Amino acid sequence: IQADGTDGNCVTFVLHNEDHTLGNSLRYMVMKNPDVEFCGYCITHPSESKINFRIQTRGALPAVEPFRKGLNDLMGVCQHVLNTFEVRHSWRAQG
Repeated sequence: IQADGTDGNCVTFVLHNEDHTLGNSLRYMVMKNPDVEFCGYCITHPSESKINFRIQTRGALPAVEPFRKGLNDLMGVCQHVLNTFEVRHSWRAQG
């Protein structure tokens, strides 16, 4: 991950080896934060596997904070889905 931006509340993160799967999911999680004024991403070029992920926050909140929280929240959701799948799958295997 690279971060570009002179102002701490408006930063573009460059995520290498990622695409719409992470970009759209992470954008959704970050936008749930009421302190985030703008969040969006773009794929730089179809032949490149990286995205530019931009966050702008209100006030003095550094953009890296909602970025971290969004990643952690997304990991929590993925873990919940995995746990639910494993429980359902093991139940079916036993029955």
